[in-house]
Amino acid sequence: MKKLAILFICTGNICRSPTAHVLLMHKARAVGFHVEVDSAAVSDEERGNPPDPRSVAEAKRRGIEMHAHSARQVRKADFERFDLIIGMTAQHCAALRRLAPAGTAHKVHLFTEFAEGVEGDVPDPWYGGQQAFVEVFDLIDLGVDGLLTRLAALATSAPAHPATR
Repeated sequence: MKKLAILFICTGNICRSPTAHVLLMHKARAVGFHVEVDSAAVSDEERGNPPDPRSVAEAKRRGIEMHAHSARQVRKADFERFDLIIGMTAQHCAALRRLAPAGTAHKVHLFTEFAEGVEGDVPDPWYGGQQAFVEVFDLIDLGVDGLLTRLAALATSAPAHPATR
């Protein structure tokens, strides 16, 4: 089976999506699951900026180092490169579907689809204090666990495209 490629999307690519990126990489590596992961923004306002220091601090507190990251905006080419494109909010998903080239919108999913018992959007912690980052990290951790469970099930089933299931 080919290595799955997953792209996480948030507003500026400095809080939620890079957190999901490093968490999925960390957890996938721990269980020997090979996956390509990246993150991007719907906006270009933070382009080139590193992750928010509060995200970095929360990851470090949990023993996870945030890699060298530079915020970038999602591109049409991402829809060809990635199997799953996961937005943190319904608004992100709507913007992604508008950008998606023909035949690729099915790759777009809302992050909380993977977080058991959670509905709606992953809130933006940027406007809150450190506690907001703790809470969002917990939510993203739950969603990444659910995503890994789904990916593991796909890896053992028929070789269908993961976004079509």
